[in-house]
Amino acid sequence: MPEITIAEADERRAQDQILDVREDVEVAEGMIPGALHIPMDQLGSRLQELDRSRPVIVVCRSGNRSARVAEALNQAGYTADTMTGGMVAWQGAGVPAH
Repeated sequence: MPEITIAEADERRAQDQILDVREDVEVAEGMIPGALHIPMDQLGSRLQELDRSRPVIVVCRSGNRSARVAEALNQAGYTADTMTGGMVAWQGAGVPAH
């Protein structure tokens, strides 16, 4: 399953979809601007919110859940990557979050 760096995710976020699969409590601590928040346990019922024609960058807290979701999305016909290190790494790199 493809992994991308924080810098690659930041560069691609203007054209790709950012999918944040963390829980509501985690998202309250900050999100990547423009990200779509669908908790991992709701993804099956909300998959139609993703545009199958655009790549998806999946984000979670540390990269574990996002790796599983990216793999499932790729198997379902999406083009999906996981962001290495998750939001912990994103915020640690000083990249914008809201």
